[in-house]
Amino acid sequence: MKQTTDLGRDKVWVLVLKLAVPSMIAQFVTVLYSIIDRMFIGNIPKIGDLALAGVGICGPIVTLLTSFGTLIGLGGSILMSMRLGAGRKKQAQSILAHSFAMLVVFSALLTFIFLLTKKYLLLWFGASAATFVYADTYLTIYTAGTFFALMAIGLNYFITCQGFPGVGMTTVLIGAVTNMILDPVFIFVLHMDVAGAAIATVIAQFASCAFAFCFLIGKKVPIKITLLRKPAWSPMIIKRILILGVSPFLILATDSVIIIVLNAMLQKYGGPGEGDTLITCATIVQSYMMLITGPMLGISSGTQAILSYNYGAKAVDRVKKAEKYILLLCLCFTTVMFVLSRVVPGYFIRIFSDESSLVSLSTWGIGVFTMLIIPLSFQYVFVDGFTALGLSRTALFLSMFRKGDYMLFTIFLPIFFGAKSAFYAQPIADGIASVMSVAAFFLFFKKHLEKRLSQ
Repeated sequence: MKQTTDLGRDKVWVLVLKLAVPSMIAQFVTVLYSIIDRMFIGNIPKIGDLALAGVGICGPIVTLLTSFGTLIGLGGSILMSMRLGAGRKKQAQSILAHSFAMLVVFSALLTFIFLLTKKYLLLWFGASAATFVYADTYLTIYTAGTFFALMAIGLNYFITCQGFPGVGMTTVLIGAVTNMILDPVFIFVLHMDVAGAAIATVIAQFASCAFAFCFLIGKKVPIKITLLRKPAWSPMIIKRILILGVSPFLILATDSVIIIVLNAMLQKYGGPGEGDTLITCATIVQSYMMLITGPMLGISSGTQAILSYNYGAKAVDRVKKAEKYILLLCLCFTTVMFVLSRVVPGYFIRIFSDESSLVSLSTWGIGVFTMLIIPLSFQYVFVDGFTALGLSRTALFLSMFRKGDYMLFTIFLPIFFGAKSAFYAQPIADGIASVMSVAAFFLFFKKHLEKRLSQ
């Protein structure tokens, strides 16, 4: 397969589209098969609403697990892109070998830890007596397949950063199509209900993992996976990978923590009956938000290789142009989604449930969550831009500032204004974070590029 992009010489706006569009599609498809999972679960006869609430409680825990794939994959791919831009292929090879070994180790540790603690996690994070059985079934099966999930996510970054965005998209499509085919078979034909949905997801992740691994050991890719022997371990490389990956990791991980806290607050202040309904509503609203934040992440993180490569090559004008086009693309996308959020939410909600009260509540929830998604573009693009240039501390501060606000509002709004007010934590945090990100961009971005030129 021919390499489809030259990060150092292709026109910048063409590069942005070449990397952003496949990454957007890949993220959209990833979100889509998660939504389809929930759609089938929500339509299981008699138990659909409770099962959906149970899987909704698992959702942030699952995201927390898979975010470790982003920690290693994105951190390693950014570092590898910098080395490739500087013409250091041997170092790039070593970085990929370290990243692969780290994915294996992290997968084993996380599987053991989460299987050991899953019961306590589910009870702490909002599972009621009615929803626990569904949450426990789904999480047990999913956690057993953690290795495939982390590998599929982590390895795919190393495909894209070497100039194969189409192959990266194919990795995700394979998993998505597999899941979409198997979901109705396992859930309805074999009558496995929630367990069937989890099994279908694990098989789909295995398919994606196998494809990505085979490509990265094949003849077409410039830098291949190699085994890392003990004397070759470099603590410095491991440290750099973790430092560069920690900001996007914490974005995903703290998203999960916030959703867990949201579910817990909805259950606490909504009570046993209303609490389950609000969690079901929140699960639907968060599924819709994934249709926005997933492609946004595809734009901002999928194009990081352009920034990292040209930063490594000291082509600062190309870095500036790329950041401008990335931001414009993200703003266009969020504007379209803002409009759609006010026009078509009812159609989306009804794929999960036709219950009129839940449709009405979820329509309101989508309207609240999406109030400030357009300015949120600045947060996504600038934070991932800082990360791509090695400014991980700045990116981390901006990410944690937003998450800290979000967490505080999620906890304190229900205390004073009731359970439903927790939904307003999202737009409030988005607005504050956008202002902070723009300020940080003007303070640090240009200075950092000038410093690179002088090195």
